Amino acid sequence: MAFVPLSYNFKSLAVRWSSTVLTVVGIAATVAVLAGVLALQSGFERLFTQSGRTDIGVFLRPGATNEGDSLFQRESTDLLIKELPEIARDDAGRPLASAERYLAIRLTKTTGGETNVPIRGVQPMSFEVHRSELKFVAGRPLRPNSDEIIVGEALSSRILGAALGQTLVLNTTPFHVVGIFRSDGPFGSEIWGDANRIGDALERPLYNRVVAKLVPGTDIAALALRLENDERAPAKLLTELQYLSGQTEILSVVLLSLGAFLALVMGTAAVFTGTNTMLAALSARSHEIGVLLSLGFRPLPVFASFLFEATLLGLAGGVLGALAVLPLNGLQTGTTNFQTFTEVAFAFQVTPRVLITSVGFAVLLGILGGAIPAWRAARMRPVDALRRG
Repeated sequence: MAFVPLSYNFKSLAVRWSSTVLTVVGIAATVAVLAGVLALQSGFERLFTQSGRTDIGVFLRPGATNEGDSLFQRESTDLLIKELPEIARDDAGRPLASAERYLAIRLTKTTGGETNVPIRGVQPMSFEVHRSELKFVAGRPLRPNSDEIIVGEALSSRILGAALGQTLVLNTTPFHVVGIFRSDGPFGSEIWGDANRIGDALERPLYNRVVAKLVPGTDIAALALRLENDERAPAKLLTELQYLSGQTEILSVVLLSLGAFLALVMGTAAVFTGTNTMLAALSARSHEIGVLLSLGFRPLPVFASFLFEATLLGLAGGVLGALAVLPLNGLQTGTTNFQTFTEVAFAFQVTPRVLITSVGFAVLLGILGGAIPAWRAARMRPVDALRRG
């Protein structure tokens, strides 16, 4: 069974260049919107997952879903830090663990308006636990028991008073910004201060979590079960990777749902555009179809030829839409993390998965738009097609 030469389809698209361009642009616009939302979701998810480690344990109150929901008495944090043999020690025999305070407060944005910003009160050992996740790009680390703070690089330009050398008032206490640090994870959108001073300034006497570097080979599941049933200091244990991954769920669902909704609405319009384009081509090319059928081409090759043409339109629109969204890669933006209701800054990530998904969606739009016209072309009788021409 012979198939229609592909050169016929390319020549047909070139002859009908105006309708071809209109269809390709419509599909490209749909793909660009979808790819943009997917790149946004990918960037947010990557922010929380790429820096997560499996050798760091995050201890929360049983039942807490994030550190904002978790509270520990000082006695409980001391028990966890000092008595768990699964917590690694440094060369001096000190536990590589830290109790941290966490609170979101309203601060003024440089662009106007206010937003919730995460404030983290840390102990000196926090810097040892998170050593690989932090890199100072300006200034210096904060001094213990001082009214000094360090600010994530992604946040320093977004919040008034958060630049190096400036003073930021937390509640009623002025704190001096002495350092700017970079972090590939969510720490880059936080403000860090001494745990005791942050606790006093924000009137937070309790701790929110304990973070610790675990001894290599620790059975996380067994330790988590043991701590859950501990009578003196019950706790919920997650690896840092597990904890951070769990913080992406709500916003990821929102972004993916938004992308799906926009793709459905705009995709439907693109399918109708493609269908109308192919139907118009079908009407104008009835004589050509009659000639093809008279030359012995079976209905299936004719159907495949028209469907291939529609697929080419979808592919071209997908590639154009993907190219249009590439400049967004690495572009910094910010939004509210619905898990913690705090401002988080991150970058668009136009990954291969985003591009493949978007182009694949465009090809699907082309196929859906061309299916009906291709079916009608294949069902034409040679005599009727020639008479119409």
